[in-house]
Amino acid sequence: MIITISGPPGSGKTTVARLLAEKMELELVTTGIIFRDMAEARGMSLADFGELALNDPSIDKELDMKVLEHAKGDVIIEGRLAGHMLHLNGINAFKVWIDATIITRSQRIAGRESKDPKMVEKETLEREECEHQRYNNVYGIDSRSLAVYDQVIHSDDQTPEEIVDSIISNLKDPKRRDPVE
Repeated sequence: MIITISGPPGSGKTTVARLLAEKMELELVTTGIIFRDMAEARGMSLADFGELALNDPSIDKELDMKVLEHAKGDVIIEGRLAGHMLHLNGINAFKVWIDATIITRSQRIAGRESKDPKMVEKETLEREECEHQRYNNVYGIDSRSLAVYDQVIHSDDQTPEEIVDSIISNLKDPKRRDPVE
């Protein structure tokens, strides 16, 4: 079984993916770690590599190929575009989107990065708009569309453990739709 966990920055997707992988005893693949490894292999800082990726679509394509290599067997793949990537490539997976309000997400990011929440909110909205345009240009993906997801969860008022339990419950539901139609 392949499960993807996607969502915007600060939604809780990485925390949920880690907990779900532990609870289900599955391998966890995170696009963030793959991206960091790619930067390190090029001898670049994460910030510099991120800037390079903005202007070089081949970096996103390389990242996606590395993610798709892991889309075999029992695995959880965490990443902003993981659900869309598997869908585009006809790979059957249970796709989860985790979201939260921009206020909640900004507070979470500000807390972990010791930044001002209002500044984080502005940066996050700018980043999301840039990524939305990039994903549309590179892949023809409307990253705001939730149509490919089997489960959409709002994490504002739920603990990561509650979200994991909800995902596991949905995985056991025989009525869930076949994600690749």
